[in-house]
Order: sequence, then structure tokens, then C-alpha cells
Amino acid sequence: MLSFVGLGLYDEKDVSVRGLETIKDADLVYAEFYTSRLMGVSPERLEEFYGKDVHLLRREDVEVSPDEWMSQAGEKKVAFLVGGDPMISTTHLDLRLRALKMGIETRVVNSSSIVTAVSGLTGLQNYRFGRSTSIPYPYVARGNRIVAQSPYDVVVENLERNLHTLLFLDIQVNRYMTASEGAKLLLEMEKISGGDRLSAALGVGVARAGSDDANVLADWLPKLAEHDLGGPLHILVVPARLHFMEAEGLVALAKAPEEILKAAES
Repeated sequence: MLSFVGLGLYDEKDVSVRGLETIKDADLVYAEFYTSRLMGVSPERLEEFYGKDVHLLRREDVEVSPDEWMSQAGEKKVAFLVGGDPMISTTHLDLRLRALKMGIETRVVNSSSIVTAVSGLTGLQNYRFGRSTSIPYPYVARGNRIVAQSPYDVVVENLERNLHTLLFLDIQVNRYMTASEGAKLLLEMEKISGGDRLSAALGVGVARAGSDDANVLADWLPKLAEHDLGGPLHILVVPARLHFMEAEGLVALAKAPEEILKAAES
């Protein structure tokens, strides 16, 4: 049996009772923390909390050669731990499909996810979100700085459909993109493309969702690009036209400029 266990948003206490029971009952426990990370706890503290050894997997162990550790689930109870909810990442769906092809029984133990937490923290209505996307760090190729344009295209497409956009921010080894960095990159993408949609758009940054010191801030995107929301992890939202309740929510919960109330839809 291979169990995909979501650990929630921030620290060891976010796991569900069912998830904790699954981990304690497992013969082997593996975890990956490159798609998402619990910033409020160390792997050592997780082991202490679970009373189990937790074997950390590298990206290549998960995406390139997972068969070796997954095959153990044919005869043993294996728990695979991930931050957030297990099946938000397509990487984990791929693993589950691989396991099924190997004849391994699987189950999913769901948990809280940033995808749903954003609505509760900001007041934005969950059914009004369109396609989500990720903002990667720029990279250098042949001496040129390359900035991905696809995140900007997704935001513009959603705005045209009057839908909010959730933007996941890049995570690298000891490097976590902030909401302000994401906002700056979106504005840079717009400048490269020659567009004019985002200079007057609202942006919402969420930092450390699930923690006691979570920070939520809404401002015009160029101003949000200058704000420091503190430590990781961050996520960014570019809202479409706001319903009046969403506008009230952003003003009350995220210190949004009060002028957004005048333009809100009833």
C-alpha cells in the first residue's frame, strides 16, 4: 500500500488525525519538500512528532527514478508525505498512476491546501478563480537573461474572463520567491510583451499561510512589488473585477486601498 499523506500548510500540527494514524502505522515513511515545504518545522522535528524515521527524497528520486522506493509498497505500508494537499501537484498524480501500473494499491489522505486557504485569508471567492500558474526565477542562457512569459499570458487570459489568478512562486534550494519579487516579474513580463493590463491591477500577497503570523496584503501591483511581507512561503494573487463582498474582505483582511470599494460589482 502506498499512501499519499498531505501535511497541511505550516508545521507538524497541521496533519489530520487520519494522516497521523497513517504515518504511525507505516512500515516506511518518505517525504519530498521541493514542490512545497513546511516552513514552521524541521525534518528532525517531524521525526520526533511521528516517532518514525522520515527518508527525504530528492527531485530526481521522485520525478526520474521513483520505482526503487515505490516498489517497496508492494509488500509494505509506505507513507509518502508532502506539504499541502497531496494531489494538487501533477508530480504526485504521476506517481500514483505509476504505482497503479506497478500493481500497487494506493490511497490519498487529504489535508489543507494553499489553494483553498487563500480564499479564507483574503475574502476572495473560491469559485471565481481561473487557471493557476507558477512564476519561475529568471535564468541565464547564452549570456541572456530569460524571463518566462507564460505566467503573464495566463493572468491576462483570466482577467479577460473576469477570473482571479493564483500564482505559485518558485522554490529553489534555500531560495524562496517572495510576493514582491513575483509582482516585479509580472510587471517585467508586461513590459517585454508591450501590454498595459497590470500597471493598474490589484495584487494580493499571502505569506506564511497557516502560521500564527500569517501576513496578507493587497495593493496596486506596482506598490505591492515594493512591500516586504516577511519570511516564506509566499503566494501571489491577481484578482479580476471584485464583487462588493470581495472588496470589503480585501479592505478588512488585507489592508487593500479603500478606493476598490467604489469600483466593486454589486
